[in-house]
Amino acid sequence: MSLVVYNTLTREKERFTTIEPGKVRMYVCGPTVYDEAHVGHAMSSIVFDFIRRYLEYKGYQVRHVMNFTDVDDKIITRAARTGEDPAEIASRYTEKYKQQLEQLNVLRPAVFPRVSQTISEIIQMVAGLLEEDHAYLVPGGDVYFRVRSDPDYGKLSRRRLEEAVAGTRVAASEQKESEGDFALWKAAKPGEPSWDSPWGQGRPGWHIECSAMNLLHLGEQIDIHGGGNDLIFPHHENEIAQSESFTGKAFARYWIHNGMLELKGEKMSKSLGNLVTIDEFLAGHDADVLRVVIAGSGYRKPLAFNDEVVASAERGLERLRSALRPSPGAVVSGPVAEALAEQVAAGRVAFETALDDDFNTAAALAALFDLVRAINTARDAGVGGEPFGAAQATYQALADVLGLRLAAGPVGDRSIGPFVELLLSVRSDLRKARQWALADRVRDGLKGLGVIVEDGPQGSTWRLG
Repeated sequence: MSLVVYNTLTREKERFTTIEPGKVRMYVCGPTVYDEAHVGHAMSSIVFDFIRRYLEYKGYQVRHVMNFTDVDDKIITRAARTGEDPAEIASRYTEKYKQQLEQLNVLRPAVFPRVSQTISEIIQMVAGLLEEDHAYLVPGGDVYFRVRSDPDYGKLSRRRLEEAVAGTRVAASEQKESEGDFALWKAAKPGEPSWDSPWGQGRPGWHIECSAMNLLHLGEQIDIHGGGNDLIFPHHENEIAQSESFTGKAFARYWIHNGMLELKGEKMSKSLGNLVTIDEFLAGHDADVLRVVIAGSGYRKPLAFNDEVVASAERGLERLRSALRPSPGAVVSGPVAEALAEQVAAGRVAFETALDDDFNTAAALAALFDLVRAINTARDAGVGGEPFGAAQATYQALADVLGLRLAAGPVGDRSIGPFVELLLSVRSDLRKARQWALADRVRDGLKGLGVIVEDGPQGSTWRLG
């Protein structure tokens, strides 16, 4: 089966082909670095890590670029509140996110461009858009993109121009020709970072930044542009308008968007304050747990994030790890060894078929669990030696496509999961037997060890206190 990809631009699954045979140019919008990154940011990075890993598994050379927005209103606001230098805030959180990507086993992109390092290219692009009348300068030094100059505007979000204008959250300005026009260059304001330009001191608008970084590091046309589906409008719509107006060429062949990670029914975001930071999650869980959570859901769907989902992923991870236990068996031929080889071959096909269907990681994960069952059954039947080792090697290679290390965590918080689950199972039996005092003793004992047990309609869950 050939790889098919859902393209937000066409709203259809399409056979995947690249501009240059065997090579993929992929740009993914990274975070705005003004505060601690949360697991919603991690979700986007992990989704596109799944995609990159599978493309490389299929033999493609992937040039992956992920930017950091280090010049932005949110950073400026944070700096004004704390009294820090905006550049220092952005640099601190940029470096921290890079470290967190390593902890999450996300393959390092070829380039981590930053807005502050791309100013000259942004200015050149704005100048080109002005020259072709796709943009205009207003008194005071602001430069706006003329949305009505692009007859295809709205093709990604499927909004007509009037709807797009109505959907903007930018306040109407008497200086703008149309309310839907958006800033390419913002004139300097006191206390804000700014750079020299032909239009005076100022800084870039949000959307032009990614267009310029794409052009600099990947060229006029790319294969994949990715990001969260909250960026479809206006950010990605405006990127298309700028880039295609500047080059006269189709910008990205495939637009791929991940769904949002939700906590208590709302998108996880800094502005809403309903978030779990990456540091908080990794303090109590292995990075593989988050990968299992994300892989278990279709990447385009919203993902409900809660204690039950995480606990289920913890249990799933232990099952996945169980397939890597050594076998003391000596059976290397015969029906059971042959059956294992056949099941592993079928598992590989099922795994690849799943990911060929728009990177269906949920089905791929199910194929891994089938392999776990086959390997553990073979071990119990005495299979060992080369056939068993070959099965484990194939299994490990497929797990690596999902970025799963499957290594047991170090002694400490991350290694207590199986023991807590065992105690909760015993406690559940005690509760069923109406042995309330003993059940409470287990709960209180765990609390004394820093483990908080919470009882709910779906059973008991736990977290580190």
